Amino acid sequence: MIDESEATGRVDRLRGLLHHRPLMPLARVGLALLLLTAPLAARAEDSAAGIAAHSLAECEAGRAATVRGVRLAHFERGQALAQRAIAADERNAEGHFALFCNMGEIMRIDGESITSVFQLHRLLAELDRTLELDPGHVDAMAAKGTLLLRLPRLFGGDSKRGEAMLREVVERDPKAVAARLTLAKTCEARGDRSEALAFATRALQIAREQGRADKAAEAQATLAELGEPR
Repeated sequence: MIDESEATGRVDRLRGLLHHRPLMPLARVGLALLLLTAPLAARAEDSAAGIAAHSLAECEAGRAATVRGVRLAHFERGQALAQRAIAADERNAEGHFALFCNMGEIMRIDGESITSVFQLHRLLAELDRTLELDPGHVDAMAAKGTLLLRLPRLFGGDSKRGEAMLREVVERDPKAVAARLTLAKTCEARGDRSEALAFATRALQIAREQGRADKAAEAQATLAELGEPR
């Protein structure tokens, strides 16, 4: 990140070059454009996209933390940042997904449970808005598919639609781990052991390639349930 003093120094140097007589006209035009965009570049992290990225980073940091208070602090900061991103640009899909991510983690910080119908509807609304703005948002598709599989029909669950979305995710993203694990468990539940094994085995391979110990452990647990420990 460029601090204010460094950004100001760069702008001043550009101004000095712009007034340097030996410069060719085309070079002057290029420097003028740089001068105009320099303050914008220095403030990139204040854009909706930059704030949304920071929010998602907080969500990931919270997931990686092991102490409840630390986890909650990351998610609460992430939620506040996501709300800022949306306020800056309501059509920023990543901002809505970041809000979904942090809100969802806060809701389940003490375990998987539905504590509030209102919160659940708000959570789903952010996910739907993400997909409305960016229908190809693979992470949002994976999250929606998983929720459709897990939620009771009373709360909007739809197992067939959810499975179809997750299958689309693994077609679009060859490195999707979580979607494969969810599909493995779905296939296992209905007795399709061979396909469950294929999804779980590939998930384990990808998790190991990516160095994701948590997902590798989950894949190994799934394979052990299927009678194929690795």
